[in-house]
Amino acid sequence: MGDDSIHAVSGGKIPVIIDCDPGHDDAIALMLAFGCGRLDVLGVTTVAGNTTGENAYRNARAVLAHIGAEDVPVARGADGPILRSLHTSRDVHGESGLVGITVPPGLREWGMNAVEFLSSTLRKSETRIVLVPTGPLTNIAIAFLAFPDIKEKVGRIVLMGGAAGQGNVTPSSEYNIYADPEAARIVFRSGVPITMIGLDATHKALVYPSEVEEMRKTGAVGALAARLMDFYSLAYRARGFEGTPVHDALAVAAVFDDEVVETRYAHVDVETCGELTAGRTVVDFRSAGGKVPNAKVAVGVDRERFLGHLMGALAALEGANPA
Repeated sequence: MGDDSIHAVSGGKIPVIIDCDPGHDDAIALMLAFGCGRLDVLGVTTVAGNTTGENAYRNARAVLAHIGAEDVPVARGADGPILRSLHTSRDVHGESGLVGITVPPGLREWGMNAVEFLSSTLRKSETRIVLVPTGPLTNIAIAFLAFPDIKEKVGRIVLMGGAAGQGNVTPSSEYNIYADPEAARIVFRSGVPITMIGLDATHKALVYPSEVEEMRKTGAVGALAARLMDFYSLAYRARGFEGTPVHDALAVAAVFDDEVVETRYAHVDVETCGELTAGRTVVDFRSAGGKVPNAKVAVGVDRERFLGHLMGALAALEGANPA
């Protein structure tokens, strides 16, 4: 199985596949991934979660078109969880999943299946690839079940999801895990090294209104990011947040910067049956159950460092397609 070191290709860039369900914070995460200069994004796979599978696929391609990355492959994945009904987050992301973006005409249709893309890309790669899931783990779980050999080609998984403390969709559960807990259990039990960027860290990765205004000044891409944040922040203000957590972008930052989050080793498993706790990531920091740790769990964040990465990426993307 892979180790948890970062495997870079020529030029020092880390090869990644981003699996997402855009989603406002997914969109900002894509901007960071392409603007940071540290990642070689081999492709983007999409999954139903924050919004429907159709919307997620369209939204991902729209974001890439706006940032000048429309030639990067986008593969459409699962339209719902493995065993459950789809539970979207339209209360946070709106009916389209990405209120605030214009969809350019003539978006490229790639015609690829996410699981097939994952398996073929991993198998032919000469180096291990980092998977960065920022939505439900459905695609990753199905790929591991269908093609177990590909796990050997995964350097690690850096995922946004879960919580050691309180959840956000229920008191126990964070949304991405709650949306498909069976898939999450498969991934956490896969043996692949995992870094879990959950609410314990992302709720500290806040972007404040004055910083959104700074985004707006960086150019067309920054203005698009600010427009997305304008809508996205409404749900968090209603919940009493003074700033807006950009959950998924923190997971991307953690791929190329080990110091942006503080982590602790733990054994993590996922509750699938609890009446009150379905989707709970059961995080055991003390090995109370006698199980070996299987994940690094983010417990804190260097917010200023994270914000620096984000603002730098938006500035770097200026000059891409007009937003």
